[in-house]
Amino acid sequence: MGVFTTAKAGRSRSFSATLGGLSLLGASALILSGCAAPAAEEEPTETQGPREDLSMTIGTILPLSGALAFLGPPEVAGVDLAIQEVNDADLGIQLEVIHRDSGDTTTDTATVSVTDLLSQDVSAIVGAASSGVSFTVIDQITGAGVVHFSPANTSPDFTTYEDGGLYFRTAPSDLLQGEVLGNVIAGDGASTLGLLVLNDAYGTGLAAAVTESFEAAGGEVVEEQLFNEGDTSFDAQISALTAAAPDAIAVITFDQAKVVVPALVGAGFPGDSLYFVDGNLADYSADFEPGLVEGAKGTLPGLDIEKLGDFRDRLLEVDPALTDFSYSAESYDTVILLALAALAANSTDGTEIAAKLQEVSGGSGDGETCTDFASCAEIILDGGTADYDGASGPITLDENGDPTEATIGVYQYNADNTYSRIN
Repeated sequence: MGVFTTAKAGRSRSFSATLGGLSLLGASALILSGCAAPAAEEEPTETQGPREDLSMTIGTILPLSGALAFLGPPEVAGVDLAIQEVNDADLGIQLEVIHRDSGDTTTDTATVSVTDLLSQDVSAIVGAASSGVSFTVIDQITGAGVVHFSPANTSPDFTTYEDGGLYFRTAPSDLLQGEVLGNVIAGDGASTLGLLVLNDAYGTGLAAAVTESFEAAGGEVVEEQLFNEGDTSFDAQISALTAAAPDAIAVITFDQAKVVVPALVGAGFPGDSLYFVDGNLADYSADFEPGLVEGAKGTLPGLDIEKLGDFRDRLLEVDPALTDFSYSAESYDTVILLALAALAANSTDGTEIAAKLQEVSGGSGDGETCTDFASCAEIILDGGTADYDGASGPITLDENGDPTEATIGVYQYNADNTYSRIN
């Protein structure tokens, strides 16, 4: 049975959600109070200054190539949809976006892209999708006084990173995804587990969380094999894993799954005992022979995009070719939050925008709940405090830039190697 998880964490650097048996259920709700708008004749405060329409440039470093390139189209579409809707609203701010490639950790594409974007006076940079890539450029971005805001970074290490208060993310830490996945595997009856792990901040952090959760549920990790980005041969790792004969194997990779999964099945490991993660939960109908991973499961942060009909339809108007919607909602919400923070700060300066991001997400300020840019912008322009609940959920950023509320979906592969949500 799948696990649908909505968890709220305290205002701290770690999630406080706990799992009982097989399911982690949402156990808290925000209690929000609206803020009355000041009288119309009230003058702007001395610190804010007179309000003028803002014009802001946002850069992106999203994966147009490399091991996470399958995430590029939905993330770019989410950004472009938000840009379009903010500009169409015409409520005190206009946005321009400059898209650049992040590549992966085998190249310096992200560094080149960030250098180019900073030269064009961007206020914020959205991306990267890969935690490992973001770690290569976070100092460059935040050191320039620019907001670094990722829709998909999940490494727990960002929570405590010294970023000058300029790093944020709309994706939850893998402390939560790992907790859910470990319990799903144990709940499916596995008592022993093997791990094939990408040796970077994302892979090792997620593997540690899966291990802790699985072992807390009574299981044992009997083999863990690491590999590096750019490796092309996985024979040694596959031999070690199959020799350990675990009941299940969690494949914590990016698109290396296209190689390692058929090899694991070819070595005799059952495809329905494999477990995927957000870095490789993808449509493999064009890559694997039918039925190869039928019954396999995986986890992915975010709401069920198939049930967000209007949002999904709007994305398809931006990019009719979309077939995968992973992190599209998180990318959309990232841009909406940046626009609202700029509006609340009455500034396009990166540090001033960063100072308002927690507030407009509902993480501080006791704001009035709103669910789209236009209604939130009206609250701000009327002198109130907006609390944006977005396409990806309530978000509610804490003082570390982490979302304190998140949803982890569990998916299962069909006979044609596509996947469906089973919560």
